[in-house]
Amino acid sequence: MMSLRQIALATLAAPLALGLAACGSEPAAEGEAPTGDPVDPVEAPSGTEWLDMVQVTEADGYLLGNPDAPIKLMEYASLTCPACAAFAQQGIEPLKEKYISTGVVSYELRNQIHGPHDLVLARLVRCGAKEAYHPLSEQVWANLQSVLQPVFENQEAVQQAMSLPPEQRFAAFADVAGFYDFFAARGLSRDQARQCLSDPAAMETIATNSETQSQELNVTGTPTFFINGRNVGTQSWSTLEPMLQAAGAR
Repeated sequence: MMSLRQIALATLAAPLALGLAACGSEPAAEGEAPTGDPVDPVEAPSGTEWLDMVQVTEADGYLLGNPDAPIKLMEYASLTCPACAAFAQQGIEPLKEKYISTGVVSYELRNQIHGPHDLVLARLVRCGAKEAYHPLSEQVWANLQSVLQPVFENQEAVQQAMSLPPEQRFAAFADVAGFYDFFAARGLSRDQARQCLSDPAAMETIATNSETQSQELNVTGTPTFFINGRNVGTQSWSTLEPMLQAAGAR
């Protein structure tokens, strides 16, 4: 987790090392998952589907599904974390199809920031409509190696970008990284993306939320999951699904 000041002063090697260190790869539970009786499906309002509903929470998380779902799943994830990418590729579709679509489980995704590349991506997935946040995050994870490769192949240019004034540095970083082309191919225009990255206050908010929430909730790595407010630690889909079922998602 890094504050905006730390991100601004960090070398490229430091964010990479931090990202790898904070990105968990083995399931490790913080505590026992809650248990409950089987929960019946909850019908969405007429003419709607739970999978189309997204709300931005007070904590700047993006909640997908029934906001009043009896089982509330929350994930702290890094957009540059291979373990988070693995969870997204293995678990997101069954999570949506089996549990969120029925109104039984809601899924809130929050970002933990591991470096400047992570911060830029976290801002870009927020840049369009709130409904685009989850699909864009999933696209980053599905293409993680190709998304990050230019960052680590152009270290000198990245360092130069990060030495610019706050209102210029992240927009320049995205240019070096090739992020504009990646997001433009997915519906976010270059001008819109550049405008989002030229807002230091918005960048500061994301970095500060990551730092303060991680400390308050003891989120030491990603992906870390909470079920009904209980920290159940770093999990894979194969270990998380039984926890959801034990909580009542049958």
